Amino acid sequence: MRKKTLKVEILAYTPNPLDVIYSACRQCYSPSSAISVFCDENVPREKKISLVKKVLSSGHESPLEHVSFTFAIEGISRACSHQLVRHRLASYSQQSQRYVRLEDLPFIIPPIIEKNDTAREKFIEAISILEKTYRELVTILENEYGEKGEKILQDARYILPNACETKIVVTMNARELIHFFENRCCSRAQWEIRNLAYQMLELVRGILPEIFNDIEAKCARLGYCPEGPFTCGKYPTKEEVLKNDREKA
Repeated sequence: MRKKTLKVEILAYTPNPLDVIYSACRQCYSPSSAISVFCDENVPREKKISLVKKVLSSGHESPLEHVSFTFAIEGISRACSHQLVRHRLASYSQQSQRYVRLEDLPFIIPPIIEKNDTAREKFIEAISILEKTYRELVTILENEYGEKGEKILQDARYILPNACETKIVVTMNARELIHFFENRCCSRAQWEIRNLAYQMLELVRGILPEIFNDIEAKCARLGYCPEGPFTCGKYPTKEEVLKNDREKA
């Protein structure tokens, strides 16, 4: 049984991402070929940034879809990965509990549980019992059916908890990443996927700051909190904004 911590690295990303986005933007409004635009080394970087920002601010975001990032993520729970894969405009390759035998059960412990001695003791006790039960199930089934590998693991895994650590490779384009960050950097997002989102955001900011430096929870862009009564209080709710507008009218 091993406690795991979050680790995120970028495996690959679209080369020259700003140039790709700029070329896609120009292609929409220019008779020139995107090839000639991309290969033109005489265009100042500042001009590219200015055009890209202007196009994106108009709501034309499809050029962002031509740039993608691939992340290697480990040290997240199965509970977190179930939230992650709800972002559907993405590609996922996740460590299989059907083919990977968990000899030393890796797990994630929530901070609210870890900081309480009694809760932490109960949590770790439960993980220890499940780890022991998982091993015993695997041994029993192997002895009973003379089988090893996925035919046994695929059923023994039913005992594994949401706290079990998983590893996953994720690819998203820049537009979907912005959607992901705007939702998962919100204080209303669960702590684990919020931590994951912030680590991913820091990595892409280092590669494409022109796009990602200003990205944060969607309330910053909207100017109000879309979470209704569950707002953290940083921004007024949509209802409050509409009420103020009506009173001013």
